Amino acid sequence: MDVGFLKPLFDRPGPWAGVYMDTSRSTEDAPTRRRLRERFVADQLTSQGADRATCDAVVERLAGEEEARASAGRALFAAGGEVVLDLPLATAPIDVVTSWSMLPRVAPLATFRGEWPACLVAFVDQAGADLELRDDTGTRPAGRAAGRRAHGRGHRSVPADRYEWHYRNRVGNTWEQTADRVADELVRQWAESDAELLILAGDPRGRRAVRDRLPEPLRAKTEEMRHGSRAAGCSELLNAEIDHARAECARAHLESVLDLFRAGRGRPGGPGPSGHDGAGPPSSGAAEGVPAVVEAMRSHQAATLLLGHTGGDMRHEVWIGPDADQVAVQRSQARAMGVRAPEPARADDALMRSAAVADTEVLLVPEGVPGPAGGLGAVLRWHA
Repeated sequence: MDVGFLKPLFDRPGPWAGVYMDTSRSTEDAPTRRRLRERFVADQLTSQGADRATCDAVVERLAGEEEARASAGRALFAAGGEVVLDLPLATAPIDVVTSWSMLPRVAPLATFRGEWPACLVAFVDQAGADLELRDDTGTRPAGRAAGRRAHGRGHRSVPADRYEWHYRNRVGNTWEQTADRVADELVRQWAESDAELLILAGDPRGRRAVRDRLPEPLRAKTEEMRHGSRAAGCSELLNAEIDHARAECARAHLESVLDLFRAGRGRPGGPGPSGHDGAGPPSSGAAEGVPAVVEAMRSHQAATLLLGHTGGDMRHEVWIGPDADQVAVQRSQARAMGVRAPEPARADDALMRSAAVADTEVLLVPEGVPGPAGGLGAVLRWHA
């Protein structure tokens, strides 16, 4: 998961109010029930120490909630009397969860936000392609690529043996020219988007022709769908196919990262970064445990931060300063970095802040999948 969208939360000081809630049944909620939920959120935040202006800002945002929301859940983050970030969630929390802390409580996003990659979808036919972008926020149009139309023969009666070859050749050339234009537009759109997967749907001949014209790096990230057409719109079968392709892409990526982590950590029971004392950078391709991961994140050495589904390390207390790089295992270490008044914070939230600012990927290791002991790990960009 790319957590760069969290950067607005770290441009201002805390403390922060956080709310995670289910919005999937909002159309069924009576006005009275919604008001009770708003009062519950306000009471919880007040009891945790939130100021009146911030509580009011959260309640006002909830009161103005649209009756129908496409997302399963919602996360709000507010500070200084203002809601700074209002995010859709792919998975609904079971209960309303509130927090009031110096750092925004962002670590649960790894569970609720979802890790399916964004994808660029092209519905291809002889006239061109309609494009759309799908990500965690939903689906939105991404333009179109106009092809060259083949001109028919009308109703004239002409000898087939004289004109048939020329007609078929002209239609074939039209398909090729259309595929060229669609492929060029897809290359341009891909470079401007955050998509990690390209989906080709529609006419079988057209999508194959487009795929053959894509550069090899993009072709390797392309999947063809059997269902869906430009004329008929997006069917349920196509939606299911696209969801499956995105889920498989996410699963394959997680497995490749975990393979790197296990290889960098060394053989089970052998020496590795888990015993690192925080005095210097980790010496292998992976970091494991609070001291080693804190050091890797602080030095921008981590390519991917791994969070376990459960684990005591994530709740471990660390010490932070106002900057994302100012995170330490001990208060004295934070003071040595120049932090005058270190504040305590959960390790997972502090490391998520570091990841967002450093553009480090964050992945959740699902329950039952072997990952870092204690719940915190990292794959490194380089090692000593």
